[in-house]
Amino acid sequence: AEYMGNTKMRQGRGFTVEELKAAGIRKVEARSIGIPVDHRRKNKSEESLKLNTDRLKAYKERLIVFPRRTKKSKGQMPDISSITTTRATSDAFPIPAGMTLEAPRAITAEEKEGEAFRTLRMARAIHRHEGARQARQAKRDEEAANSKK
Repeated sequence: AEYMGNTKMRQGRGFTVEELKAAGIRKVEARSIGIPVDHRRKNKSEESLKLNTDRLKAYKERLIVFPRRTKKSKGQMPDISSITTTRATSDAFPIPAGMTLEAPRAITAEEKEGEAFRTLRMARAIHRHEGARQARQAKRDEEAANSKK
């Protein structure tokens, strides 16, 4: 599952190798049991890694793997009458609902008085000039130490 924009989740191309490893499934084994694998995708957050790992574990619990046919069991067929399965990937790996949006509310007096744009610009400027500010302070400290000698 991947986030589209900010809130809506959509079906991705496959699970990352890291998600498979966290769920205890090997890459080759995943392909053999119908789990799509996308080797190009990287996990950007712990939340999505945990969400997809939980989806894989839930799928693995529901998974029914029939034994391979051997010479001994050539004529025997397993009883599949009581089993209900889904073949669609979207049904096998259901995507949980996305984020719930906050309900509209009235703007408070404190929010009206606050200057959001200016606050953000000042925070950005402070962050941008932090290195130069530290360099000036280090230079002042060095000059003060040299003058005391």
